[in-house]
Parts: sequence; C-alpha cells; structure tokens
Amino acid sequence: MMSEANLKEVEDAGWSFIVGGKLPDVPYQVAQWRREHPDVEPTDQLILTQPTSMGPKTDQRRRTTYYQYRADRARRAMHGIDTQVAKAEKAIAGQAAIKRNRFVTLTGGTRTVNRDLEAKVRALAGWKPYVTNLDAKAEFVIGAYHQLWHVEHSFRMSKHDLKARPIYARKHESIDAHLAVVFAALAVSQRIEHLTGWTISRFVKTLRRYRSVQIHTGNHTVTAEQPVPEDIRKALDRIRRPAGD
Repeated sequence: MMSEANLKEVEDAGWSFIVGGKLPDVPYQVAQWRREHPDVEPTDQLILTQPTSMGPKTDQRRRTTYYQYRADRARRAMHGIDTQVAKAEKAIAGQAAIKRNRFVTLTGGTRTVNRDLEAKVRALAGWKPYVTNLDAKAEFVIGAYHQLWHVEHSFRMSKHDLKARPIYARKHESIDAHLAVVFAALAVSQRIEHLTGWTISRFVKTLRRYRSVQIHTGNHTVTAEQPVPEDIRKALDRIRRPAGD
C-alpha cells in the first residue's frame, strides 16, 4: 500500500489518505535525531516530520511523513529482537538447529550472526511512519489512523456476524439486495451497540433465551414469559427511549 503507484491511484480517484507502514531502513529524520542526541533514548510519543515530494519531476505529489516513537512499541520490538538474536547465537554455536532466522548469515560453509542487521533493526525499534497527503497536524493524522479498528470491527461484523459472505447469488440484483440487507443490519447493530454499550454478539445471545409464549386453552389465552433481568430491561429501555430523543 505504501508504494507510490498505489498512493497515486488513491489520490487520482479523488481520495485523501493516511497510510501507516513499516521502515525497511533508518530514515534521514531518525538518523539525524540520533546524531544530534547520542546515547539518549527518544521520549515516548516523540514525532519527527518529513515533508517531501514523491514521484517523477513531471508528476510530483506532495506527501508528509510523520515518524512516531512509542516506548511500549520499542519495548515489544526489542524483546522480539533479543529472542531472535539469542536463537541465532545458539544456532551458530551448534546448540540448536538452524531454522528461518533473519539474523543468521550463511556464507559458504560459515555461519555468522548478522550484527549489521541487528544494529539497524534496534535503531528502528519503536518507530512507525504515517504518510498522508492531507494538510493536517501530526496528532490528527496519527489519531485518525488509530481509529482504523472501528472499520476493521465493522468489516469483521459484516463478514461473520451478519453472514455477508459467502453468498451464492449470481444475479447483480440479488447480490445488491443481499448486501443492502447486510448493511442495514450493520447499521442497526451499531445503533444497538452505541445505545446499550453491549457488543451485538452479547446482545443477541443474551436476549435469545427470553421469549413469550401464548397458550390457547378452550376460550382462554394464557401468555407465559420468562422474567427479564434488570440489566436487560435497562438496555431495552435505552433502545426504546434513547437519551436526547
């Protein structure tokens, strides 16, 4: 997604974008900060900014890359690096079988630990780039990217909970009708989650067991129902009478 060709296609379609990526190499801004602050760990939430133009001279596009450092991200990355390097050292010493390990370098019959690669990935630990064509502050760009989980949550819900796929309709009208029902159900589900604070899965599973039954005996009709607990009754009341409505 981070390729310039993909970003151009998104932009040419009339869209703005915020893309989070991975760093294959130490970017200039991070390297420069390291040179200016030798032997100093970056502060948590530190952000470095790189405005740039991407693409050929005949079709250059304005981009801004924000590099954010997170202490927790660095801690988790360092733990993974330490684990992999330890496995590589054991493999080199003949104490473990050599499996797929990026820190092991095979040159002819010689096995070594790739210390240059280790130094590079340690320098990148904790950093993440966010690329955008928006004229917006770093806090907005990074905050908006971190709302992506809402989109992913909706996708998982429509795909699994609402049975959006697989579908076996072949006609265009049938497919459109099926997806219309799915997204209508998605809208209703999100409304229920917003009003009750429950996940739709919990809501459906909890209420499924509470039903009313009408029994006809002669000229009499008897309605039997299971009492609804107070927390469920409050949730239903919030749906019937939303606050502010």
